[in-house]
Amino acid sequence: MTEVLEVVPLPALLLVWVLLFSLVGLAVMRYDKRQAGRPGKRRIPEKRLFLLAFAGGASGIWWAMYTYRHKTKHPSFRIGIPILTIVHASVILFVLIRFLPDIS
Repeated sequence: MTEVLEVVPLPALLLVWVLLFSLVGLAVMRYDKRQAGRPGKRRIPEKRLFLLAFAGGASGIWWAMYTYRHKTKHPSFRIGIPILTIVHASVILFVLIRFLPDIS
């Protein structure tokens, strides 16, 4: 793992991680929205959606909520997903400030 960090800086890894999980979150929300309109079809459990959001996909899930109008009436999603997005953005900003070389 240390070899990877020597080749690719931590901020780049973190940004790629969040981007990939956000795209997965967007796709999963779209899938769940399509399944919601079909009786008897399997759905994605809300716990799994929150786990995906916590792992880095919050911004993609937040975007999908309003793009596909899915889970927008659930207070846990309306409040929790934006909070997770802010936390992820704060962590990314901290890592960028902390680990990028000084530009002065």
